[in-house]
Amino acid sequence: MLNKIPMTTPLVEMDGDEMTRILWQMIKEKLLLPFVDLKTEYYDLGLLHRNETEDRVTVEAAEATRKYGVAVKCATITPNRQRMEEYPQLTQMWKSPNGTIRSILDGTVFRAPILIDSILPVVRNWKKPITIARHAYGDVYKSVDLYTTEPGTATLTFRGVSGQEQTVTVQQVEGPAVWQGAHNKDSSIRSFARACFQYAIDTRQDLWFSTKDTIAKVYDGRFKAIFEEEYQEYQARFEQLGIRYFYTLIDDAVARVIRSEGGFIWACKNYDGDVMSDMVSTAFGSLAMMTSVLVAPDGTTEYEAAHGTVTRHYYRHLKGEQTSTNPMATIFAWSGALRKRGQLDKLSDLERFADQLEQACFDTLHAGLMTKDLAGLVEEGTPVTTLTSADFIDAIAARLKAALTAAHV
Repeated sequence: MLNKIPMTTPLVEMDGDEMTRILWQMIKEKLLLPFVDLKTEYYDLGLLHRNETEDRVTVEAAEATRKYGVAVKCATITPNRQRMEEYPQLTQMWKSPNGTIRSILDGTVFRAPILIDSILPVVRNWKKPITIARHAYGDVYKSVDLYTTEPGTATLTFRGVSGQEQTVTVQQVEGPAVWQGAHNKDSSIRSFARACFQYAIDTRQDLWFSTKDTIAKVYDGRFKAIFEEEYQEYQARFEQLGIRYFYTLIDDAVARVIRSEGGFIWACKNYDGDVMSDMVSTAFGSLAMMTSVLVAPDGTTEYEAAHGTVTRHYYRHLKGEQTSTNPMATIFAWSGALRKRGQLDKLSDLERFADQLEQACFDTLHAGLMTKDLAGLVEEGTPVTTLTSADFIDAIAARLKAALTAAHV
């Protein structure tokens, strides 16, 4: 019988919604609890519990993450009008929990595809992973919206603590209109830039940064200027490692990315990073094959899956039907968090377990055992067996147990 791998400091565990919540429990029961003396500080970020606590639980989870330094998060629902109809108990359309957590931690999200040999990217010249570095504060995710119905003029005013004001006219309209005000902060943009430069050095990859400063001359122009300023501190190290940093317009960056072979970090503003990480992950294979880690300036890290709550599969699950939902990104969120916890607490066995868990996933996939989303993507002639979510996790668990047992013989 295997002894459980000890932990000394808890992880912050943020539970989520729908099918990913079901997978979350399966992963804990079959891949973690049999092998690790798992210590977590648990927060239920399921939509109904966020509603019950008026979203205080999300803030508490973020503050706990800052306290303990490492968190793992399940996918969660950000309600829109359709969700308000599905969940009539909701008292309001609560904001994105990811946006709240990112705002509190002021971090940068790094997303990279999980690659296997039997699935080639849609873009055939991509040979190496493309990591998306997504700024995780402000812009549309902290914006305010307004709908008006009559003719009039909208202005944007900043009132400083000194009493001085700056006002610009947004637009004069002749009838109904919709408005949006967004912002960002120099301090957060600088944290974003530093995180990107340091991550490029740590992983020895080129760093690309793109915005649309030809149109948003002040707003995006500020991002570009701060990156240029911050690069001065990292330039010598970049040159020493033989890696490079460059800025280009986002439309040019998209064209360059498609023509590239990969193997670099692409830094994007908040919304751009949201969209482009979905594009990159899908082009490499599946949204469920994407790692995502939020890195704060103080080193605090939060690991999560980059995809949603898989609503369609959840409703099938509620009817008693078996689903073939891919748990890879959620498993890798757990392995990433456990590895980081092991590094911080100097627990080599915990670090090794994270490596063995990921290798068990790869061994299962290389054996042709996979969920339905991947089975349709493998190269022609590759033998494949499509499994349900539960059977896929069982297959990983069997290989993990065999590896752990062999290591202790």
